[in-house]
Amino acid sequence: MKTIAIVGRTNVGKSTLFNRLCQKKLAIVHDIAGVTRDRKEATAHLYDLTFRLIDTAGLEETTALSQAMWKQTQMAIEESDIVLMVVDARSERTSLDDKLAKSLRTAHKPIILVANKCEGKTQSTDLVDFYKLGLGDPIPISAEHGLGLADLYQTLLPFFPDTPEESQEESEEEKSRPLHLAIVGRPNVGKSTLINQLLGKERLLTGPEAGVTRDAITIPWKWQDKDILLTDTAGLRKRGKVDNVLEKISTFDTTNAINFAEVVILVLDANEPMEKQDLIIASTVINEGRALILALNKWDEIENQKKVLRDIKEKMVSSLQQVKGIPIVTISAKTGYGLDPMMREVFNIYKIWNKRVPTHKMNTFLREMTEAHPTPIAKNGRRIPMKYITQVSSRPPTFVIFSSNPDQLPESYLRYLTNGLRDRFGLHGVPIRIHLRKQNNPYSNKRNKT
Repeated sequence: MKTIAIVGRTNVGKSTLFNRLCQKKLAIVHDIAGVTRDRKEATAHLYDLTFRLIDTAGLEETTALSQAMWKQTQMAIEESDIVLMVVDARSERTSLDDKLAKSLRTAHKPIILVANKCEGKTQSTDLVDFYKLGLGDPIPISAEHGLGLADLYQTLLPFFPDTPEESQEESEEEKSRPLHLAIVGRPNVGKSTLINQLLGKERLLTGPEAGVTRDAITIPWKWQDKDILLTDTAGLRKRGKVDNVLEKISTFDTTNAINFAEVVILVLDANEPMEKQDLIIASTVINEGRALILALNKWDEIENQKKVLRDIKEKMVSSLQQVKGIPIVTISAKTGYGLDPMMREVFNIYKIWNKRVPTHKMNTFLREMTEAHPTPIAKNGRRIPMKYITQVSSRPPTFVIFSSNPDQLPESYLRYLTNGLRDRFGLHGVPIRIHLRKQNNPYSNKRNKT
């Protein structure tokens, strides 16, 4: 794992950046200069990059304590593969900045100059003075507000060689962690009956009356030696029909269960499937980025099964266009029919939901897609350039595309790329998120400087 050290004088925002990249408040942050004195280390993430991050004490005027702190900083620099030198974009370059930059140039390590506190009215022209440090273009960010991290990511990326074999492998921790599976649907479609059938016992109260279940109940369970946290939820009715406090609490509890789930089974009554409320629930699951499976319950009661299945698929195509290929399984919660195929589908869609694609394959895909169907013309009369694409996370698969004119790319072209991702990398049935990021012109600051 690569090691990155954050260095700089006091109160430039090193600990704020450390907390931002670690995604936790691990370092104390305060306006008082010199709060950090000892080195602090943690595992950090920036999109799909994972690295060991070291926060260091701020460089200050020479005292006995500051000399000891500087020795700790030097040790961090020696241990690191990359050094981020942070400066305060809202203040002028100081002699301490010059001293630190001079020392870093002799360290023979990749140095990335980060200009923090670039929120608000800070412009690229305000950073001209920092070119005199001799460390190249300063990257403008706001660690406090999370701005500019895409540019920092792009600068760090060449130091992280692609390792597709490692990115595809599940860690031992992921393999041993239980899968969070939530069962949702309208009232009285058979959710609790389904869970009782899966567990092989009458664990949950059931009955012909709608609304028997009020709380979201989570039960540890094993299916074929695989650990699962199985959550039964209250039936979700139309908003206009939720008319008492208990129902409102139950609805909140169910929505919360969807948020914490990884895979969600939406149980439908096959006698009256895909009503408007079913589509609303399905959209909620998709918008939360969860993997979704439709389970047609009471299938043994249906006579014209081919027609019912065809009608459901047609309704899904027209109503849930944002996700194509959502799995549909037919079951009977009462008799146990179809439950093993349903569970196999759960783990199949979970695998797709967790899938990662190597960066070099992504950029080959982007080049071929733009060659087959060029991007539209921008306001400047040129085609919108698509510079680079990478997968920044899974669960669900999430991608970032860098472009100099991302705001001018129409939704239709994004849908074209999304469908291409599904077909090329087998991402059918799960939500796909694409974020567009502006790629700064590397020469713009230099023009401002002159």
